[in-house]
Amino acid sequence: MDFSLNDIQEMMRDSASKFIQKEYDFETRRKLSKSEDGFSQKNWELFAELGWLALPIDEDQGGIGGTVLDTIILQEELGKGLVVEPYFPCILLGANLINSFASDEQKEALLGPILEGSKKITLAHSEGHSPFDISQIKTVAEKTNNGFVINGKKSVVLNAQHADELLVVARTSGNTGDKSGLSVFVVSKDHPGLSIRGYETNDGLRAGDVTFVNVTLGAEAVLGTLDDAFGPVQKVLLEGIVNLAGEAVGIMEKLVDLTGEYLRIREQFNAPIGKFQALQHRCADMFMEKEQAKSMLYFAAIETAKQNDDYEKACAMLKVRIGNAARFVGQQAVQLHGGMGVTDELSVGHYFKRLTTLNAMLGSRDYHLNELVKSA
Repeated sequence: MDFSLNDIQEMMRDSASKFIQKEYDFETRRKLSKSEDGFSQKNWELFAELGWLALPIDEDQGGIGGTVLDTIILQEELGKGLVVEPYFPCILLGANLINSFASDEQKEALLGPILEGSKKITLAHSEGHSPFDISQIKTVAEKTNNGFVINGKKSVVLNAQHADELLVVARTSGNTGDKSGLSVFVVSKDHPGLSIRGYETNDGLRAGDVTFVNVTLGAEAVLGTLDDAFGPVQKVLLEGIVNLAGEAVGIMEKLVDLTGEYLRIREQFNAPIGKFQALQHRCADMFMEKEQAKSMLYFAAIETAKQNDDYEKACAMLKVRIGNAARFVGQQAVQLHGGMGVTDELSVGHYFKRLTTLNAMLGSRDYHLNELVKSA
């Protein structure tokens, strides 16, 4: 099988790599993370100019028409830089769902400003009792004579406080646990009855808990087809798992490089500690875990891009493999750096925090392992 990159993938990798090297060193990232917004609007507009925001969007909507095979290449590079801009929630979740599920009129109205970088959007699907299984959603949109009234709560909505609009997944018919009867609504963050409690996450990014109290919407707020959102949302979330894995692989590659470099320059007993065989073995184990995770990433990405019958299983297997590898590589990197590995001034601990957070997103390693066991 040919794993060489095509022209689009080469372009995305090169542009992201150059951006990280020239404009996004670790100190710059720390400052952005601690700023009021938690990211740079100037960088976001640059992402639009570079075509990154258009990558997964169909060409007839002004996009590049890339698949998950393309976005994981960009995600790997963004992971190496620990980029804090909301590319994943806005583009790979929100815009991706609009691109695949919205009507033509809705696509024309919503996607243009997003691709220009002037509007941000996020997907509000996660609830405290069920962070991944959307069939268990308890947020309800009750139909009225003039539209719908939404009541409920969403937890850990990525970049909620800085999104202009939220794509809210709510139940419009059926019972909890049913795959049918779910719909998506486009809701402005300033809409009456909607409140957001924003906070900084453990990895330095932003998220918020969103509460809906009698949020009244017109029928035009429904995205795509009423009662038929489960399949499209589930597909976007599964692609999201693959994209998060791409970021995790990029982070692990960076940790392997940083740890290897540290072992070469840190001296003890008048010799670089990298000459000690026991430490060489640990570094080699880190490399092997990273390579196995990368192989699983490519397998799941191919299965997902082709929408093969078992692609959901492949995504669950990927989440388990990435969870195992990320924990091992992150822990080894911190330990081999010694006490300085957990200091705020060194990037290693921040990479490990991000890996830990990635494990919890879109279903943890344990959740997906249990689902695989149930289906065996």
